[in-house]
Amino acid sequence: MSYKHILLVTDLRSDADVVAQKAKIIHSRQTNAQFSVLHIIKDTVVGFGYEMVPAASLYDEIDDERRESAKSDLVKFLERNGLDCNSQEVTTAISNSEGIINYCDKHDVDLVVIGRHERHGISAWINGATADCILPNVPCDVLVVKLDKPVKD
Repeated sequence: MSYKHILLVTDLRSDADVVAQKAKIIHSRQTNAQFSVLHIIKDTVVGFGYEMVPAASLYDEIDDERRESAKSDLVKFLERNGLDCNSQEVTTAISNSEGIINYCDKHDVDLVVIGRHERHGISAWINGATADCILPNVPCDVLVVKLDKPVKD
């Protein structure tokens, strides 16, 4: 199968390099495929009574510092993994899965490469896995790379 637009989704943790290398191999086997890298920052949410509002919609500056730090980390990630991408983006979203789904819809992605950490017990119930959340909702193929327990980075 030939892919036209491959999206690598990264949380920028140290074990994300494993996922990056798999995406790099897949991209190298495609002819003229666009290669994008996406990192999502969870939006800060402000509560007004029963209403939850993304803080970024109130004040643009709220997440600027986190976004700039993530952009710097993303550049290091790309260099460390020798990734040559057409597009790199750091964006905010209420959830990682929402951000990924929106990106795929907007940019005609036909393959998402994402890692999935092993979780058990209450952590699995509370946090869930982004890969599990996007599977029924993205309009493309998804390669889920199995990772060990989450690292603390």
